[in-house]
Amino acid sequence: MTDTLPGAAIPNPLDEAAITAAVEEAVAAIAAASSLEELKAVRLAHTGEKSPLSLANREIGGLPKEQKAAAGKLMGSSRGRVNQALAARTAVLEAENDARILVEETVDVTAAPRRRRAGARHPLSTLQDRVADIFVGMGWEIAEGPEVESEWFNFDALNFKPDHPAREMQDTFFVEPPEAHLLMRTHTSPVQVRSMLEREVPSMCCARARYSAPMNSMPRTHPCSTSSRAWPLTRS
Repeated sequence: MTDTLPGAAIPNPLDEAAITAAVEEAVAAIAAASSLEELKAVRLAHTGEKSPLSLANREIGGLPKEQKAAAGKLMGSSRGRVNQALAARTAVLEAENDARILVEETVDVTAAPRRRRAGARHPLSTLQDRVADIFVGMGWEIAEGPEVESEWFNFDALNFKPDHPAREMQDTFFVEPPEAHLLMRTHTSPVQVRSMLEREVPSMCCARARYSAPMNSMPRTHPCSTSSRAWPLTRS
């Protein structure tokens, strides 16, 4: 039993009139397609597996041997005509589609562009650079350290007592988890401590750093502090 669409008639591959009618119907549908989407639907309807021409082509296998050559020649030329019509219509529709896209996406290269105003460095950053340049010119080094600092560098190394008011939550931003003993540094002194531990004497350092001070009128300040050392540190 042949798998075909409901109500669809299978042309006889030897019936030249029926095959020609199927071809004419396909060519007319192809010419009427106004978009690539419509042409795709027409292609499936007239050249797909369940199209009249494809079903007629299957019937050749059941014909007597002496009739197969004539039927094959007729079906080959008919399907070739449909494929030629499809190729020609595809080329036309693709050209029309490309032309439409060019019109829709045209960019006027003569129009004045919208220029975004370029930003500038923050005045505090510029001031820090100028201060740092002065110290570098006098032979000092610029020292920097992490903004998320260890509690030891921020307090213990500077002899802040455990009950010092600066350790209170309202004066310091602590970082979770508490057991990590990390905080947002509250002054530039931790940078100086690190510099004295890392550098040989004599040393002259300018600590360029930002720090957080919750109780300050400016929660983040941008100072430059200096330290000089002419003798070794001891841990006694």
